[in-house]
Amino acid sequence: MGLTTSAEAPVPVGEVSRLIGGWIDRLGAVWVEGQITQLSRRPGAGVVFMTLRDTSYDISVSVTCYRQVFDAVADVVSEGARVVLFAKPEWYAPRGQLSLRATEIRPVGMGELLVRLERLKRTLGAEGLFDHDRKKPLPFLPQLVGLVCGRASAAERDVLENARRRWPAVRFEVRNVAVQGVRAVSQVVQAVRELDALPDVDVIVVARGGGSVEDLLPFSDEQLIRTVAECRTPLVSAIGHEPDSPLLDLVADLRASTPTDAAKKVVPDVGEELERVQALRDRALRMVRGLIEREERGLAHALARRSMEHPHRMVEEREHETEALAARSHRVLGHLLDRAESELSHTRARVLALSPAATLERGYAVLQRADGAVVRAPGEVSSDEELRARVSEGEFTVTVGPRT
Repeated sequence: MGLTTSAEAPVPVGEVSRLIGGWIDRLGAVWVEGQITQLSRRPGAGVVFMTLRDTSYDISVSVTCYRQVFDAVADVVSEGARVVLFAKPEWYAPRGQLSLRATEIRPVGMGELLVRLERLKRTLGAEGLFDHDRKKPLPFLPQLVGLVCGRASAAERDVLENARRRWPAVRFEVRNVAVQGVRAVSQVVQAVRELDALPDVDVIVVARGGGSVEDLLPFSDEQLIRTVAECRTPLVSAIGHEPDSPLLDLVADLRASTPTDAAKKVVPDVGEELERVQALRDRALRMVRGLIEREERGLAHALARRSMEHPHRMVEEREHETEALAARSHRVLGHLLDRAESELSHTRARVLALSPAATLERGYAVLQRADGAVVRAPGEVSSDEELRARVSEGEFTVTVGPRT
């Protein structure tokens, strides 16, 4: 509906702003493409602010979105990135300012590819395929190394030459495959499975001399990642792409920065090992010599003692002490025996003095009735009763006479 105005009947600015807001509200949500030129993510804030710029027309518009909307692509979206937004236009009437409220953000081009890789990384990580506990240790000295690389590539040459330079006796089982393009995934997967099935292969190296993110996509393929996770043989990833590591680096038992670095980590250097062995031998020799010298000093110190110079002196001193103790014990024992004998003699004399036999020897007699009872008073016996009289030299029978 048109708005009728004139110089005599103008419309207030607020009314114009209100009408513009009404028109914009009827527009509904739209898909908008542009480049992020400013990005503000305040810690703890629930809303993210950014500016979306159209480089063709040099026009910019403010964009807001909830934090969870931006966090879904935060790993691959930053200032300067091109994105596609699903947003609802909003008009802020007090300031007459247009903005967009985004409910979905999608990276464009490389950003979209990185988002897919990030989602796959999170999925496989949640399954535990990248856990450190799954990593297998590499053998110290592999006899046969499996190598997966491009045909006649610099990566193959770097691994073979550096490994043989370090340990000439090392052997390789090489599988030349496509390392980019549509056939790369299937060929690399087949090569890894073949080498893992060989019992003599001690370690597998997957090598490529770097490249763009698009060229390295086969080494982030889910089928390859799961194949490597199922390998029983330790596997080394040597893709040689520092800025953006493919997912193969995360699932491999060891990541090497370059094919040359892989050769150094897989095969020990014979010269360095010989130097290490010699150093260990020298260290062991020093320790043995030090131990012998310490024991010799201890022995010399022990031999310098007086007891070691005259070993019989200690025995002689102990002999004198023993003799003195024996003599002392004899004296003490004799004294104890003498005292005990004297006490026994006195006790015997007292016993004899108090004995009834001694009384009888002085002329006394003991009268006993027929039942053995001792007569103590005249009234205890009757006339003509026979009594037994016991004297010092024996006993005899007496008869009680009449009382007077």
